[in-house]
Amino acid sequence: MSISYIQTDKAPAAVGPYSQAVRVGDMVHVSGQLGLDPGTGAFAGSDFASQARQALTNIRAILAEAGCGMKDIVSADVFVTDLGNFRQFNDIYVEFMGGHKPARAVVQVSALPLGGVVEMKCVAQIPA
Repeated sequence: MSISYIQTDKAPAAVGPYSQAVRVGDMVHVSGQLGLDPGTGAFAGSDFASQARQALTNIRAILAEAGCGMKDIVSADVFVTDLGNFRQFNDIYVEFMGGHKPARAVVQVSALPLGGVVEMKCVAQIPA
């Protein structure tokens, strides 16, 4: 299978030596997305909700570039600096996912790149 790299200006550029996403066959592996605004490169806000919504917006933009959408996500990993935000994240997640329920893990970490408070990565399958 061939590997191709996904890149869109509608999501922030990678903050390290990696791609926004990699496509292998009909699977898209999206790198961890922080709540960075692609236009400014700054966090969408200092609060959890602003960063969570922007991280999910970034994922949606990358998936769109790859030819799929949020409903095509098969698994997601979410990293938060405070599990006290778990319920709030679930509410925001449902705004983006609707009734779609991919496999998911949410874990608390001590820190995230650039001082973010939430990061999400996922794997999606491009529809036939």
